[in-house]
Amino acid sequence: MTPVQKTNVPLRILILGGTGFIGSHEVRYAVQRGHTVTVFNRGLGQADLPPGVRYLRGDRSNNLDSLKTASWDAVIDNSATDPAWVRMSAELLRDRAKLYMYVSSTGVYFPYLTTDISEAVKPVWIESPSNGWSSFGVSKALSEIEAEKAFLGRTIIVRPHYIVGPGDTTYRFPYWPQRVERGGEIIAPGRRTDAVQFVDVRDLTEWMIRMVELEATGTYNVAGPRTPLWMTDFLTGVRASLGASENDVRFTWIDDYDFLEENGVDEVVPWVPLCGDALGSASINFDKALRSGLTQEFQRGASRAQGQARFRAYAGEGGGNARSVEGAKGG
Repeated sequence: MTPVQKTNVPLRILILGGTGFIGSHEVRYAVQRGHTVTVFNRGLGQADLPPGVRYLRGDRSNNLDSLKTASWDAVIDNSATDPAWVRMSAELLRDRAKLYMYVSSTGVYFPYLTTDISEAVKPVWIESPSNGWSSFGVSKALSEIEAEKAFLGRTIIVRPHYIVGPGDTTYRFPYWPQRVERGGEIIAPGRRTDAVQFVDVRDLTEWMIRMVELEATGTYNVAGPRTPLWMTDFLTGVRASLGASENDVRFTWIDDYDFLEENGVDEVVPWVPLCGDALGSASINFDKALRSGLTQEFQRGASRAQGQARFRAYAGEGGGNARSVEGAKGG
């Protein structure tokens, strides 16, 4: 990987969160770039952050007092899904910071009823009473509004797709490298040509810090890879990156969406059935982020050795109860 160069203009960056999956990567890269970083959180999470990081304690819901003690060049808000949290922090910080970056989600577009979804597509601001999946996206969309109201013309709204990589402790993406490492027959959901999208947390967070340095504004979808990726290519890529052969790992495809749904398989990240409310979920247009400098150095893996290290890192991070297709169908 390319060595990290120091910036010529060091910034004071406040990260709301800072010890979780996304935040810890932001902190490390920002410090490498020469910035002064402050993190604000409840002090419950643990992360191996570099020396020199300043810690402020508080609670997004009811205690922001420690944020009144200083000012910053930029704020990065990773930790809010409640619009009220964003409103309180953004209003408090609007005269204490030049720029507010809010980490939203492509979930603001749910239901994904079209394809090639760009930033021109309006978010959904009203929950569907018949679909519980909509609440997360609506909360993120309303939070975007709160950030923009407080920091008029001074916001960066980042809408990432599935975020994967070292530090991911969910059952979701790490299932695949974990399962491939075990070998044998693996049930593969969906059609071989189902598209999948995701973004490596390091590519995402390094781009975010660079956008803060540029004092960019606007709304950006962030996904990957640059060229369309089919589920069959994703799985064979995981197998090859881990050094397994077709004899070691065999994929058996089940392409009947109805059968999968009946057996409790509605999502095995990065795969989702591309129909109904999820029709366009894997065709998020992120050309704008690419034009602004988003790279996919970590997602690509510049060599086989890097690819092996990348997927083994993913495999080692997820929880032990990763949901599998085999488990969902009781096999």
